Amino acid sequence: MDKSWIAMPRNLPAYDKGVKNFIEFAFQHGSVNNMILCPCPICGFSKRQNRANVYDHLICKQFPKGYTIWYLHGESHPQETTYVSNSAGVDIQMNIVDQDPIRDMVNDAFGVHGHVEEGLDGLNEEVRQNDYVTPNANEHRNIVDGFYELSNDGQQLLYDWCGNYSKLSFILKLYHIKCLCGLSDKAMMMILKLLHDAFPNIRIPHSFFDAKKTIKKLGLCYEKIHACPNNCMLYGGNTEDEDRQICRVCNTSRWKGKNGHSNEVAGGKRGRKIPAKVVRYFPLIPRLQRLFLSSKTAKDMEWHSLDANNDGLMRHPRDSEAWKKFDSTYSWFATDPRNVRLALATYGFNPHGSMSQSYSIWPIILIPYNMPPWVCMKHTSFIISTIIPSKHMPGNDIDVYLQPLIRELKELWCDGVDTYDSFKHEMFKMHAALMWTISDYPGLENLSGWNTYTGRACVHCNYDFEPCRLPHSRKWCFMGHRRFLNSGHKFRMNNIIFNGEQELRSPPRLLSGREILQQIIDINVIFGRPVDNQHKGKRRRANTSRDEAQQRKKKSIFFELPYWEHNLLRHNLDVMHIEKNLCDNVLFTLLNDSSHSKDHLNARKDLKDMHCKQDLWSDDNGKFAPVSTQ
Repeated sequence: MDKSWIAMPRNLPAYDKGVKNFIEFAFQHGSVNNMILCPCPICGFSKRQNRANVYDHLICKQFPKGYTIWYLHGESHPQETTYVSNSAGVDIQMNIVDQDPIRDMVNDAFGVHGHVEEGLDGLNEEVRQNDYVTPNANEHRNIVDGFYELSNDGQQLLYDWCGNYSKLSFILKLYHIKCLCGLSDKAMMMILKLLHDAFPNIRIPHSFFDAKKTIKKLGLCYEKIHACPNNCMLYGGNTEDEDRQICRVCNTSRWKGKNGHSNEVAGGKRGRKIPAKVVRYFPLIPRLQRLFLSSKTAKDMEWHSLDANNDGLMRHPRDSEAWKKFDSTYSWFATDPRNVRLALATYGFNPHGSMSQSYSIWPIILIPYNMPPWVCMKHTSFIISTIIPSKHMPGNDIDVYLQPLIRELKELWCDGVDTYDSFKHEMFKMHAALMWTISDYPGLENLSGWNTYTGRACVHCNYDFEPCRLPHSRKWCFMGHRRFLNSGHKFRMNNIIFNGEQELRSPPRLLSGREILQQIIDINVIFGRPVDNQHKGKRRRANTSRDEAQQRKKKSIFFELPYWEHNLLRHNLDVMHIEKNLCDNVLFTLLNDSSHSKDHLNARKDLKDMHCKQDLWSDDNGKFAPVSTQ
């Protein structure tokens, strides 16, 4: 198309013809609600006008001479830099790229794929073709309106002479800085007010509340679910208890009282009721669908089936026996490599960084293992599922907070969800499965239900070993290490350097999920902490009983998943904690550190009681020689 008219005087017929050609092109390729961004110096690409107003503006004011590639009006363009003059006559440098990341992000958030410059009818057709239609017409209209509002914010310049940021991109960048630096909402309010005072014509929200409403349209939201402060139940999350005012287990109020604590009186007569405990839940299905809305991540989601492992080494969970066993058991799931395989990890920490404050947060994080190892283990690939705030760790009651996630996982396994694959440009039925969990040893008890504070702390050995108690050190120990050696190993018959006995037993057998279910079939647990204050401020001692009912504390909620009992590996231990503890114990013992060494008088007394390593026993006066001298 000839664009030489842009540099011509406005009184020439060629300029008038060129303006009409531009308007015809813009309304054909870049109109929204039969309006386009007016490029005149007065509107400055920030206001939408109808056909007549755009023509009048461009006849009265000169068309921007640097705007030769009409990328804001539907024209594709190569990467280059142009200069557009604003109303003050200043050349604005505009970095034009082949793709607009903000536009792509908006399209991804609303499930719109391809070019949508055809207007409202085009978007409706896109939504209809991609099965993104909602059963409610008003809800569908809200989706369309939200799409256009974000599209307008993405095209509207931050201010008249700005060529680097749009209104939407600036809001997102500012919110990103807030998250990275930990700025408070009050700080964001002050920053927005300062920007408005310094730049009166800047196009940003006046309050952080308005900014969050814009960001929420992108789908970056979560659900607030009220919970009993004693971890008994959830009041929301699509449960039948959503309208309850008191807990059905402990009769504690759902709301905080005047003293800031929960009581049986649900708030005051006036004012807003404050929930006693709020859990943040991030829906899983839309986040998994978004992984396929980007062509790059959609391609990565098939990596585990495309990149062959030729050397036999395990570099990714797909090389493990548990992964292969799952594929052979559920061949229909393995047929489509886009079906998502997840791992669940959780660990509590104090967000305030002070151990003196009795407050902890337990995030539940999901890891998509379809991606290559250098991608799936980045923090940007982690999917946060639930945030559990509490003064006390959830412990055995963590199953209460896993209920919304388990519901979605069952839906993803049984029914699947329609998802658009932007790499293959097609719809498919996405299924997902939880392969295993990752935690430290105390967290293993919370997730599996196996009591790790007794003599039978090993989950895999189960009941197939005798616990050993060290009375002087007051701790449990494991003396069955030699069982895992080869049958002909010399250490098995050595009764001198070990516990004075020969080891003839075979390794403990790994129980199947069905056998574990038989052990917990009669266990009935009512979740929640005791309401009485009898043990407040005191640490409860572990029950040393060998009763099997005490060893199995609950039936884990993961067994509600149809495939969980058939998983070969259900729980993993965090290597970081094991490496640190092992390194500390060995290193400080070798260095004979008095405060951290495991070689002390009580340990020597335990050796004597076990009739093990007589040369290391202490004398009657409690004296013993260091190991290095013996």
